[in-house]
Amino acid sequence: MIKNNVLKGVFLVGLGATSYGMLATLVKIAYGEGFTTPEVTIAQFGYGILGMLLINMFQKAKKGDDVIKASKKNITQLMLAGTSLGMTSIFYYLAVKYIPVSIAIVLLMQTVWMGVLFEMILEKKSPSTQKIISVIIILFGTTLATNLIQSKAELDWRGIVLGLMAAASFTTTMFTANRLATHVSSAQRSLYMLLGGAFIVTGFAIATQTTPFNFEIFMKWGIILALFGTIIPPLLFNAGFPLTGIGLGSIVSALELPVSVLMAYFLLSENVSLIQWIGIILIILAIVIMNVNFKKTT
Repeated sequence: MIKNNVLKGVFLVGLGATSYGMLATLVKIAYGEGFTTPEVTIAQFGYGILGMLLINMFQKAKKGDDVIKASKKNITQLMLAGTSLGMTSIFYYLAVKYIPVSIAIVLLMQTVWMGVLFEMILEKKSPSTQKIISVIIILFGTTLATNLIQSKAELDWRGIVLGLMAAASFTTTMFTANRLATHVSSAQRSLYMLLGGAFIVTGFAIATQTTPFNFEIFMKWGIILALFGTIIPPLLFNAGFPLTGIGLGSIVSALELPVSVLMAYFLLSENVSLIQWIGIILIILAIVIMNVNFKKTT
């Protein structure tokens, strides 16, 4: 039963990471149409909250009093934790403005070793050999998949800092999804985390938007950005991470990278070299290694 729950968690986290991996390409297209970071994030979180409200209403109507309600303490904790969700979007979307998308993805994928480090510190146990090997393979595969070795682009230090801050925020989000109010439905937890993130995003928009807000973003990109950024991933992460643990979950979430590369290849017609495809295969191989039990069962 425990093994089945872990596999279920791996599937949920992997699917959430796949969804999240589509964002970079979608946001880049929205930028190309003249929309700003505040407009993109406000639309994403606005529709995300609306979607989560509808999902919670549906669950309430279906299950009635069987739905476990979050306490005031749970709500406060989840909203505070949700601030990291908002900061992840802001930092990542800003990083893309200063450095190439491929480099930004590399920096965001530092959640791999950050997640394992978090687990080692919080649970006071050394990572298994499988995790260590998987992390090394993923980091090497990430370098190849983003064409970091052959890239001659000059890196802006602001983009590097923002990318690392996005990785730290994303790792915090994964940690909170694994620990806080796990007895409450993933829809409720996602809703309160989104509300917390919305405070950060709104404050950021008020402080940085210097031109009139273009409400057309809600019609053109809001819904799709919300689905792939603030509805599907939080739901699946909140349901999956309690089953996988933050270390394994953070490694499985590396699926975001190959998905991002594939999206750029098909939608943006970006050239993907053989080295990049090898890197993607290495990442998938590492995830397989991480989830195979090499010990013989008795």
